[in-house]
Amino acid sequence: MTYQISGLDPQNFAPLFKLGDDELTARSARRVVANASSGFPCRVSLEDAAEGDELILLQHTSHDVDTPYRSSYAIYVRRDVAARNFVDTAPPVFEGRPLGLRGFDGEGMLRDARLALPGEADAKIRDLFANPVIAYIHAHNAAHGCFSARIDRFEEQA
Repeated sequence: MTYQISGLDPQNFAPLFKLGDDELTARSARRVVANASSGFPCRVSLEDAAEGDELILLQHTSHDVDTPYRSSYAIYVRRDVAARNFVDTAPPVFEGRPLGLRGFDGEGMLRDARLALPGEADAKIRDLFANPVIAYIHAHNAAHGCFSARIDRFEEQA
């Protein structure tokens, strides 16, 4: 069994970087410049922004399903970065953070969950996927509650 953790598509956010601050505010978003090299986790590259990087802080619907588990929260995205995918390994954005891992079935219903302390993400993801009912997992930063990444079952093509 393998899994893939995918960054969000940067094309969905590129137009936001062309907007002025008032236009962003009207969309409940903000332009932010990272003032440290940690604490600004980009959901596209799945790594923390470096000090001085420009980001947009916005409301993002991470779980767009017609169930009680529909979810949205604030996320950061950086300008001009490529989406990254990680197979069978945790991305840099998971390092040093406790994570809430929520396992959903194919209909978007929560079926199981795990708390992963720093360094435990891989084992907890594998544990959730041992249950065949779990179709995908959402990782959230446990302290702040924000969506971190989607994790899907992954089978390499022959």
